[in-house]
Amino acid sequence: MRLDMHCHTKEGSIDAKISLTEYVLRLKKLGYDGMLLTDHNSYKGYRWYLRNKDNEEFQNFTILKGIEYDTCDGGHILIVMPEDVRLPILELRGLPVRLLIEIVHAFRGILGPAHPAGEKYMSITNCKYYRRHPEILREFDFMEIYNSCVTPKENEAAALLARQYELPGTAGSDSHKSDCVGLACTEFERPVRSESDLIRYITQEPVISCKGSHYAGSNRDHLGAAYDFMLRLFYLYNKASGSVRRSRREIEIEELLALSVNLKQRLRETQLIKLLQQQFRSRSRRKRIRRQLYAEANSAHFLTNRSANSGLE
Repeated sequence: MRLDMHCHTKEGSIDAKISLTEYVLRLKKLGYDGMLLTDHNSYKGYRWYLRNKDNEEFQNFTILKGIEYDTCDGGHILIVMPEDVRLPILELRGLPVRLLIEIVHAFRGILGPAHPAGEKYMSITNCKYYRRHPEILREFDFMEIYNSCVTPKENEAAALLARQYELPGTAGSDSHKSDCVGLACTEFERPVRSESDLIRYITQEPVISCKGSHYAGSNRDHLGAAYDFMLRLFYLYNKASGSVRRSRREIEIEELLALSVNLKQRLRETQLIKLLQQQFRSRSRRKRIRRQLYAEANSAHFLTNRSANSGLE
């Protein structure tokens, strides 16, 4: 089964120029069986698909729910959650990568670095956190080893890292424009029809083939030296956007902790309490969170609520 595992659409990503309908028609023409929809910090594109999934162009084609999350310290991370799990916090950019890993794993999802050896600020190996803690790569479930929008050398470095850390590799076009669609392909040996299928395949039997070709129409190719300035602007934008969403993240984190015994246990076991407390401005809220983490768990397993329920409609 052939999938493009890194796709952006104008319904969900503000910097994308291609609609989901056009994306699907182009992939079908190229012989693809499906795609992983990974808009930036948003499920808007996938929600649009759910409202229009009975359209003729979407028949006999698999569209999976994913997201590309902007961390505050580890670049862009691709995330796949089970179809029965909804986490609003994943639409609020700015979490630290270490905390993001614990949240995603607590709710049975998988995640991996996008273009891990690519541009500064956007790619994990070009971020300060990785330079201080390279062992963080062991915590991921997969790694994007072929991305059409980065250089062949950067893809080679990503593939080397994946082998070093024994991570399954995926390939994605990272398309934002129509002429980039279909330039990367991830092939699976058996059908993948749902997010749970994809999660099981990657974590249990990762026999995956990746291939593609370089896209010469990216901003890096067009802007030249000015691209470095644009990267700096992106860094400032990401920091500012993450700060704006901090209050909403606080609410979502408290709700997850209140109703997820699984998440609380993971945070206690991995000694991430200090990192979690740093997400809260108020000293009293930080103390309350600490007490909550050490409180007796009143459930045998994690519970579901607004932040982890079925459906995205």
